[in-house]
Amino acid sequence: QVHLVESGGGLVQPGGSLRLSCAASGNIFSIYTMGWYRQAPGKQRELVATTTSGGSTNYADSVKGRFTSSRDNVKNTVNLLMDSLKPEDTAVYYCHARRLVGTTPINYWGQGTQVTVSS
Repeated sequence: QVHLVESGGGLVQPGGSLRLSCAASGNIFSIYTMGWYRQAPGKQRELVATTTSGGSTNYADSVKGRFTSSRDNVKNTVNLLMDSLKPEDTAVYYCHARRLVGTTPINYWGQGTQVTVSS
């Protein structure tokens, strides 16, 4: 099992910034990707950013240039710096980790943290 604990989030005005953090513990060996997904009310959960163990990061088009994800393989953490926030960024943000057991991927999720962008 992999346990993910998130921190950060909250209420911010449009154009503001927020930082989310996530720490992984447990069976962290062979975690391949770590990153963030989000789910807005009435919508499906979607990728925000995910980073491989090799350091390659994939961003959703909607956040490119505004969000920066950083992963620390030694501390087993992943942070998401969100700048120039927009109301449409409002969602519950989930930390995600994918571990490979042999060739089988296993997904783990944090409990989620609310981000609200509103004036």
